[in-house]
Parts: sequence; C-alpha cells; structure tokens
Amino acid sequence: MAGLLRQGHFLGTKLRALRKRHGLTLDELSARCVQADAAGAPSVSYLSMIETGKRVPSPELLAMLAGLFGKEPRWFLDENTAIDPAPAKRERGGLEAMPLEPAFLFSHELLQNALPELLSQTGTSGRQFAQLLIRVWQEKHHNDFPDIERAAEAVGRRELPLSLERLQGICRQLGLQLRWFDTERGAHAGRPLRARFEAPDTMWVNRQLRDQPERLRYELAYFIGHRLLHNGDGMVSPRVASLAVDADFTGAGAGGGMGAQDVLYAWRDFECSFFAGALLCPRVPFRRFLVREAHRLAACGKLGVTTAVVMRRMTAVSPYRYWHYFDAYPPGFLRAVYRGNGIPLPWGNMSLVSDPCPRWAVFRLLRDGAPARHGPQAPTSQISIMQDGARTRLYCCHSVVTRDAARAVHVQSVGVDLVPALEAQGFDGEGLANSVGEACRRGGGDAPLPAEASAAVLSVARVLNIHWIEDALATPAGVICPRSGACPRGARRCAAARAA
Repeated sequence: MAGLLRQGHFLGTKLRALRKRHGLTLDELSARCVQADAAGAPSVSYLSMIETGKRVPSPELLAMLAGLFGKEPRWFLDENTAIDPAPAKRERGGLEAMPLEPAFLFSHELLQNALPELLSQTGTSGRQFAQLLIRVWQEKHHNDFPDIERAAEAVGRRELPLSLERLQGICRQLGLQLRWFDTERGAHAGRPLRARFEAPDTMWVNRQLRDQPERLRYELAYFIGHRLLHNGDGMVSPRVASLAVDADFTGAGAGGGMGAQDVLYAWRDFECSFFAGALLCPRVPFRRFLVREAHRLAACGKLGVTTAVVMRRMTAVSPYRYWHYFDAYPPGFLRAVYRGNGIPLPWGNMSLVSDPCPRWAVFRLLRDGAPARHGPQAPTSQISIMQDGARTRLYCCHSVVTRDAARAVHVQSVGVDLVPALEAQGFDGEGLANSVGEACRRGGGDAPLPAEASAAVLSVARVLNIHWIEDALATPAGVICPRSGACPRGARRCAAARAA
C-alpha cells in the first residue's frame, strides 16, 4: 500500500507540473480528456485527486493523459520528478533591449519637442503613431486585459454563443437605441461606414448589415463597450466598412504632431474592439470551444461571429502565448497586426510594403486572392522558416482570403511560433528549426520537413490541440524573409532561400 501511495505521489507531481507548464487548468485538462474519450474521461475532482496522490489512474487513463502531453506512460511512473526546465524567455522582435544612455536625451521635455518633428518628417499622423504604441502595449501584455474581460462578462454573463436577440436586449437594458442609415448617406473620408455612435445613446448602423448578422453582432457589441467603458460620450471613431488607399491610412499629407484626441480615439477603438471580442467570445467558454473544435476557423459559423473575431480571441485566450495575427489589404496594407511572438516584420500599421517577400502566406494570398470575389475559400496552412540574424525561427500560420462588410477582398492570418512549443515538449527547438532551414536551402527554398522535425511538430500540434498545424505538415515548408526587397526566386533562387 505504501508503495502505491508513493507511486501516486510522484505521478501526481509530474502531472501537475506538466499541466501548469502548458498553461492548462484542471477544467481544461478534463475537457481535453473528454475530447479524446468521452466515456473514459476523468472529472475535474478526480484529476485533482490524481495530482495530490490520492488516486492512481488506471493504465487506460494514464495512457490517455500521456497521449495528451505527447509522453510515454512510463515517463509518469519513474521516481524522477524533475521536469525539463521551461524554455528561457525569448527575445521579442524589433530592436534588442539596450540601455538608453545618455538618459537625459529621453527626458519628457525633449521627447515632447522631438516627437512632432519626427512624425512630420516621416509623414506619420498622430493617430497612426498612437495605434502603434497601443499595438506594442498589447504585445507586451500578450493581449491580456482582465478588467475589460470582466466588464464584458458582467453584461454578457459568459453566454456562448450570444444571440443577436440577446445583444439587442442588452442594448435596450443600457438605454441604447438602434437606428439605420442607407449606404449612400454614410461615408467617412470617401469610405462607406458600417456604423457610428451619436451621443448619448444612439447607434447608427448601415442597413446592409441586416443581411450580415455576424458583423451586426460585432457592431452592437462594440457600442455596448463604448456605453459601458466611456459612458456613451460619442468620442469614438466612426466604424469604416473597408480600407482605402488614402492619406488617412498611409500618412501621405498627414500633419506632424500628436494631439490628445489622436490618442483618445486610438485607445478607445482598442478598448471597444477588445470588449466586443470578449463579449462575443468570453474567455473560459471560448477556450473550451477551441478545445472541442481543435482551433478550426470553420467553427466561427457555430458562434455567429466573423473569422477576425475568432482569430483575435485565439491570441487572447490561449494558454500558449506565442501567437501572431495579421489583417492585410491589397496591395500590401496592414490594417491590424498582433505579434505576441515578436515575429520580425519589415512593415507595420503605418506603412505600405512596395516589394514584400512573396513567400509570406499573407502576401501570397493578397496577390492570388481574386477568386474570393466569387465565393469563400478554404483556409490554408503553411509552415515557414525564417533566418533572423543568428537565430532560425519556425512558424506555422493559418490564413484565409475573405471579404469585409463593403465586399473588399482582404487576408486574415493567425499563426504560432513553433520553437517555444517544441522546447516546452523537451525537444531541441532551435536544432529542429535549423534542420528544416537546411532542408529548405537544399530544396531551393521549399522542402518537406525532415522526419524528426515532422514527428516533433506533429506531437506539438496534438498537445496544443491546433488542427491546422497538423494540416500544414502535408505541404512543404517554405523560406520567408523578414526584409523587404527584390526577390529573385523567379530566377530559381531567392536571397531568403540562400540565407537559410
């Protein structure tokens, strides 16, 4: 009996450490077990007793738990409680951390005087600069804003899915009135509007959204956020239906400087957008939903929300933190970006890439996305290798060509950094990434993953429960380049392929 208790103690200790390393709660681990075998899945309380050594799982249950974490059952049964050390905190993209000396050059007074001149010389508007600052803030906090989450949960009561009728009921409870306008009567800077808010309590929505209920849900959720977070004072940007190549986005002709209103509008747009996502896809039930659906984008139809909402919320609710997200319009404008994994990019919210690396999925699909005008396309998955200085990076992205409320074609892409996930599983992440890079170099830029790397990535895909990583293994990995510049791949080789 003593031996059994001792075995249970060591097994439970290792299970708890492994679960916490992967950012899973007991409830989420139980849900993963239900997904694997509904009949044999343990309850949350039983898992807790296993972790505290009060119960020893049956061989069948142990095999299930081992499979979820990509381990052999015997790994749990030895008395070595040491878990492979967690991967070191990875450097983020952009400039490496450095001491800012002499420090007096970064005083408040000098910055206040220098910023307007900097923005003027670069043709950057104050609003664009504020959006960039907010993006960096999001990435620093890994899209984790619990105060906004709680505000959304309080009004939505964590309902998933949240019906249009329920949203309209919330609007009535808050004293919000819904009014409709015709497309030809609503425009902003030459672009059609989806919606606008008129203080103190009127939501004006484009009549066309009656036929696009998933977008109508988002607009209502956005304005509910404005009412709750900002008391419906009307200081919020009009909701633009599509992206146009104009001065408002590119910064051409924009005046220098950054006023208080620039920061206010940019910040409120972020808060209301984040609130809308949290209201439509509340954290806990949405994480369970992603587990059941293995992060498939097609599941957005079951919730009555757009792919953009699902992609953005993945980056915010996942226990895995190394995500990125893009929303791009032709020919190379980025309307939204999130880089929780610090993926190096030659472009951002404020610029147009005139000559991007064509192997990025988002740019390739922008170029080839015309068929989306005639109907929806299935999402595509891609594993990519990138040489970032001395480090070889390995990514997987899932992208879809879609149309916005004004029927303009754009590309949405969500992805993960695979190296931290590989290292969390005890693999040599950078070594495997180097092997993929070497295979791609020999293949002229594209190649199937070597067998060892493929097996490791498959294990990670199943532990993270992200189906589209497994899908990506069916196609060759490709080299992408973090730089903009001429790409001679058409001449059989490109600079990025040689760098790998």
